[in-house]
This record gives sequence, C-alpha cells and structure tokens, in this order.
Amino acid sequence: MTRVMFRNAMIWDGTGADAFPADLLVENGRISAIARTPGQLSGEGATTVECRGMTLMPGLVEGHAHISFGGAIKDSDLGLIPPEEHLLLTMRNAKTLLDHGFTSAYSAATSKLRLDIVIRNEINAGRLPGPRMRAGSPEITVTGGLGDERQQHMYHESFGMIADGVEEITKAVRLCCREGADNIKINISGDDLSPAAHGGLTVMSEAEVMTAVSVARDFGKKINCHARAAGSVKRAVKCGVDVIYHCESADEEALDALESAKDRIFVGPAIGIIYGTLYEGEPFGFTHEMAVKFGMQRILDDSRKVYTELRKRGVRALIGGDYGFAQTPQGTNARDLKHFVDLLGYSPSEALQCGTRLGGQVMGLGDELGMVKEGFIADLLLVNGDPLKDLDMMVHEKNLVVIMKDGELYKDHSASVASQRQAA
Repeated sequence: MTRVMFRNAMIWDGTGADAFPADLLVENGRISAIARTPGQLSGEGATTVECRGMTLMPGLVEGHAHISFGGAIKDSDLGLIPPEEHLLLTMRNAKTLLDHGFTSAYSAATSKLRLDIVIRNEINAGRLPGPRMRAGSPEITVTGGLGDERQQHMYHESFGMIADGVEEITKAVRLCCREGADNIKINISGDDLSPAAHGGLTVMSEAEVMTAVSVARDFGKKINCHARAAGSVKRAVKCGVDVIYHCESADEEALDALESAKDRIFVGPAIGIIYGTLYEGEPFGFTHEMAVKFGMQRILDDSRKVYTELRKRGVRALIGGDYGFAQTPQGTNARDLKHFVDLLGYSPSEALQCGTRLGGQVMGLGDELGMVKEGFIADLLLVNGDPLKDLDMMVHEKNLVVIMKDGELYKDHSASVASQRQAA
C-alpha cells in the first residue's frame, strides 16, 4: 500500500468545523496521523504531496447514483440500449464519477439487473477505475407505476422490473438479492413524467411495500424507494424503508413521521433533474413552459419548503439528483452541492456534509468513511481553492488536484499546479 504525506494542507474534515492547517499521513489505506504543527510527522519513505494551503477534504459520495443511466430523454430510452453497449456505458460512467471526485456511490437503482453488480465487482477487483459502490437493483414497480412504459398493444422496456402483489414482489426482490444487489429499489408513488401514474398517486400497496422490505431484510440488504406523494412517504416510513427519495409533497403528518425515524432513515431530494428539466431541458425537447406544465416548478417550490423543514428537524439528506439523463449528464453530479444551498436553504458546510459525512453513513461505513479523521479510510480530495466560498468549483475536474481512494493516488496533479502557481 502507498504511504503518502500531505504537507501544508488546509483540512476541511467533514464535521462542519472550520478548516485548519495541518499535515496528514496516509498508511495502509487509512489516515494514520494528522498534525496541526508543521514538521511534526515523519515523511520518510512516503510520497509527498505539497498542498500549499489548498483544501484537503473527504471524497464525495453520490447518494442517488444511477451509473447505468446516460443521455436518456425518456425512461424507455434506457430500455432500448442493448446490454453489451449498456455495460460499456456503465463502465465509462463509473470512471467519470471517480474523475469528478466521487470516491463512493450509493446506487438508487440500475437499468438492467446485473449492470451495477458487474461494475462493482470489477472495481472491487481492481480491474476498473470507479467509486466504491453499493450496487442497486432495477426499480421494482407495479403495473402502471413509474418504470412501466408498456402499452396493451406493444411492449416497451424501461428501467422498471414490474411485479404485482405479494408473491411477485417477493420473487422480484429475491431475484435481485440472488444476483448480488446491495440495495433494493421500489417505486411506491408515481411520477409527474410517468405516462400513467403521476407523482401525487401512491400506487404500491402497503402489503407490497412491507413484503419488499421484509424480504430485503431477510437477505441483509438495504431498501430505497421513490416516494413523491405524501401517502407514499408515510407508507415508506411505516414499512421500514431505509432511503426515501424525493418526498416533496410530504404533509405535516409525513414530516412528523420522517422526523420520528431520523436516526434510521435518509432522504434525498434529487433536485438536479428538476432544475435541469426546468432551465436546461430545451435542447432535449423540454421547453420551460412544458416543464412547468409537467409540474417541475411545483416540485421545485415544494422541495424548498419540505427540505427547509427537514433540515431544521435534523433529518439526514443526501446529494444526488438523478444524474444520467440528457439534462443532467454524468460528471455534473456535484452541482447538487450548490443546488442544496441555492434552492433548498442549506449552508455550504451543511451541503458538503450531505455529500461526505452523511454519505459515509448511508454507505454503511459511518465510523470509517466520509471524514478526514485518524483511522478513517483515506478517500481524499485536494481542491485548488476553498469550496465553502465557491461550491461550483467542485463540479470542474480541473480543480480536483488530487483524488485518493483507499489510500491510493488515483490522480495527482499537485506538482503541475505548484508550477503554475509559481509561474503566476
């Protein structure tokens, strides 16, 4: 394993505390020592990274990852990609995420059953560059729900795995577990861009949701859900879902339910796709007027209200905004950090914690991932600037001078950046 010394860094540790100057030593894949006094740590035998006051921070965690999504305009576009090409697309997306500072990814769902699983296995074996992954299942949905693009006279594939009733739900979840998924995804509500069930409808029954959760638990898996309607949020909390995405229509009863489970659950607004459809969707057929007609402005406004309240109540939120559609391309995932500030009322420090410390927790590694702390896994970013003053810099690959995953230097441009600074 590489031994690396970071000299003269300004460390933002992910706790929310102010950044501080320090040296940091990485050994055997872990942060072995942090010294606030310069020159206190021995760098003998270590690769030295001269930070020159740049920000050293935890690697980012994509909390709503869809690494098999790429360039889709309609949900059915993902079903039309042949499996061979789809695997290559997913492989490229995994590298893109790591290139942009995402050292971990919690999958919200995959497009075809084994795509996430195969990529996760290749990354773990060291044969493919990409983030640490919890692989997702396809989105298990009911007839007419989000992900069912079929018509009576014509079959259309999408990203959905369609299952109706307790028996079919049981079999679908068991199948995903058998094939190696870490996270199971169920679509409890509809969606405003769905052809049949809009976002205000709760279309998966309580018995179906409870069955999915129970079977996932039997196999030791986490379970995620798509829940826009207030009723779907309440159903998710009642049945024990771990990660509840969207939630923008939550009423007071749903907010109380989420708060009551705040030590167990995570929420994710997935605001990127809403913003992208409203303001950047025209090249892909979504005029602003059309996006408003489809409810995107209402969702944005409701999300602002709901997540302002959830933040006050201490409910843990994850970044990740359904990146992988045409209007939310892979590699721009860190835009969610600024969206959290500009659209949802988080401070820059709170937004960064959603993308680091809380991300470590949803990965199931909260006691060893997501913070710059002695003993923690050395997933680190060296950023040429202060993200707390300008979160937009986190989107641009050029600002990520060093990317370290598991204590290994995936990228190190510190020497060239130092030369550029000296020349300037």
